[in-house]
Amino acid sequence: MHATPSSIAHSPWRMSVAPMMDWTDRHCRYLHRLLSRHTLLYTEMVTTGALVHGDVQRHLRFDAAEHPVALQLGGSEPADLAHCARLGEQWGYDEINLNCGCPSERVQRGAFGACLMNEPQLVADCVKAMVDVVQVPVTVKHRIGIDQNEDYGFVRDFVGVVADAGCRVFIVHARNAWLKGLSPKENREIPPLRYDVAARLKADFPQLTIAINGGFQTDAAVLQELARMDGVMVGREAYHNPWWLARWDEQFFGAVPAALTREQVEEDMVAYMEREATAHGTHWYAVARHMLGLRNGLPGARRWRQVWSDHRLKHLPAREVMALARTKPGATAPDALRASAVQAGALPTEPLSL
Repeated sequence: MHATPSSIAHSPWRMSVAPMMDWTDRHCRYLHRLLSRHTLLYTEMVTTGALVHGDVQRHLRFDAAEHPVALQLGGSEPADLAHCARLGEQWGYDEINLNCGCPSERVQRGAFGACLMNEPQLVADCVKAMVDVVQVPVTVKHRIGIDQNEDYGFVRDFVGVVADAGCRVFIVHARNAWLKGLSPKENREIPPLRYDVAARLKADFPQLTIAINGGFQTDAAVLQELARMDGVMVGREAYHNPWWLARWDEQFFGAVPAALTREQVEEDMVAYMEREATAHGTHWYAVARHMLGLRNGLPGARRWRQVWSDHRLKHLPAREVMALARTKPGATAPDALRASAVQAGALPTEPLSL
């Protein structure tokens, strides 16, 4: 892991944002890093096939500002995982994480994800293959059980076998994964959360770093688990309400409060959009979708979100879209902006109101 300031004495896994397909891409992670200096960020799951046979740069490129950042891999072939772990380390990732928790049928057809929990020795072989070729930590994210099997011994033995192969960090999504009959979305909601199972793992394996994931939405819930676990990983709430992260450095790491404002974060994101457009041809729309929850709960948030998500404004520069989004309801936008937006059909005639 890249070093954290000496004043931050906690585990690097104390707070993290979960890997989420289609969500935690590099643009999302850049936003999250603006909000929290110390939170550990994870990529979307990248399959070994995508790296062995696909565009490595497209999958692994990230901004140096994202550190600490972990690469999550999906796969079940030790040699392929070793190759991809080595690539991840070469590209500068701070951690390599193996996905043993995704329940989707597509992932199951690839014989990886949550179904790997049924083959702990294979997971151990995969971990050892990666540990042998990289210096950064190799970690595993997994569920607490498969289908309706709630036997604690199942997950305890899984962790024990994989730990013997050299894994020292486990991120426990505290729900079972139902491999049949539930969609991935339902698998995040229907199997009950059982935090006590994760806590029991920590008690049985005190020498390991064990973080817990699943359903966290409040400071109080996080603090309750940090009293007995090494870390908490937050998923959907961090994405939908990213401003929550602005409190994490102070609340969970004991850092000096940051003088952040939503307006400054928005401006920093626009500057990032401009750099991305110049360097890589990335359209601002691909970046803006990740920050739509930034003003949740504030007056005018709905209208601000509508402006940033309006496809009819895609021809405008990001900075002009920001100016439109900040124009108060009932006020008149600057003439040049209004002309462009009205021409696109995104704004009505006077006054500006969405």
